[in-house]
Amino acid sequence: MENNLNNERDTEIWKLAKKRVSFRRHLISYLIINAFLWTLWYIGCDKSIDGNDINFPWPIFCSLGWGVGILFSFMNAYVFRKPDAIEREYEKLKSKI
Repeated sequence: MENNLNNERDTEIWKLAKKRVSFRRHLISYLIINAFLWTLWYIGCDKSIDGNDINFPWPIFCSLGWGVGILFSFMNAYVFRKPDAIEREYEKLKSKI
């Protein structure tokens, strides 16, 4: 019984580790690509068409949209840790019985 419980915990730890590594990779690509997009916008924002300056920060759409995905990825990897919640609920119910 103890060995089976350890195997289940190892599996859960492995899944959590995969989520955290995935989040870090996602964050790194987000930072690199957004830095590129904002640099591209900054370099090109001085150009004008017919005397009108076009300075609308178009990379904001990528940054905000992708940022929401990053937030959910972070929450999944670091905040909503399902095994801990299950274990806490189990201990809570066990203490009431």
